[in-house]
Amino acid sequence: MERRRLGQLEVAAIGLGCATVTPFYGEPDPTSAIETIRRAPDLGINFLDTSDAYGNGRNEELVSRAVEGRRQQYVIASKFGNLRRADGTPTADGRPQYVKAACERSLGRLRTEIIDLYYIHRVDPTVPIEDTVGAMSDLVRDGKVRFLGISEAGPQTIRRAHGTHPISAVQIEYSLWTRDAEG
Repeated sequence: MERRRLGQLEVAAIGLGCATVTPFYGEPDPTSAIETIRRAPDLGINFLDTSDAYGNGRNEELVSRAVEGRRQQYVIASKFGNLRRADGTPTADGRPQYVKAACERSLGRLRTEIIDLYYIHRVDPTVPIEDTVGAMSDLVRDGKVRFLGISEAGPQTIRRAHGTHPISAVQIEYSLWTRDAEG
């Protein structure tokens, strides 16, 4: 498997997005999902991408069961800040206190001491990105996160985030129907 560098982090060129191993577009079989994650390193795939938003944390819990006893074989990326209001509309939370609390919850669900790559899943327009990434940087300093990423952000925001702390990865969901990520 070819390898890629995300900043100082080296990962397989093909990663395993874990969003659909818990209910997302249907009801996946958890046993098959765990088997898939466990088979990934045999195929040279070491990069797992999850989020606290996938299955309201159940996705991270399933990933933790799959990597149990073999954590060193994987690079785990997780995300925070992609929330829903009571009426179902999307929102985000980038407040520093939320960043740190979300990380603690993810570490617990993932049953790991450190998250290899931690992304802000959605940028909170009410919080300066420097404040959000500053809190994420504290997590690196505290040894809870190795590297930082940002998801669904425009170029100016990415530059400001990187100016606060090196950003190793940018994740953008391009769509044929919208150009929102370019804003």
